[in-house]
Amino acid sequence: MDHEAEVSNYQMPEFTTHEEVMFFDTDIGGVVHNLAYLRMIETCRTKLATEKLGMNLKSMADTGLFPVVVRTEVDYRSPATLGHKLSIKGRLESVERVKFWCAFEIYAEGIDKCLVTCRQALAMVQMKGDNTGRPQRLPVEWREKYS
Repeated sequence: MDHEAEVSNYQMPEFTTHEEVMFFDTDIGGVVHNLAYLRMIETCRTKLATEKLGMNLKSMADTGLFPVVVRTEVDYRSPATLGHKLSIKGRLESVERVKFWCAFEIYAEGIDKCLVTCRQALAMVQMKGDNTGRPQRLPVEWREKYS
């Protein structure tokens, strides 16, 4: 098999987290508040980064190089409510020179449709030293592996 065929057959990294909708996630009507979904997506995105993309929390803290959300697109399709058990499915969608995109879908147990879709663009930003606040190029290996 040639190298191009290997690359095109590579599956993008995915990770799924699970949450139960609690009182603090909802408004007075028992419907999940839009910010609660972003917290759940944050958890999934962090686990995707640490478990599948090789980002180590300690090494990020030591080096000061962090993935920073630079854009979020969310579509709220149908509400989750108090007590729902949710699955948050995240995946790496694409890799550019400086940004990478992750996509998320949220489902509730017993409901056969996607409740929320989300896309986020992230950049690796240096938060220590002379380049504080500046985006850094993504690792070449990422572009080779995930393009």
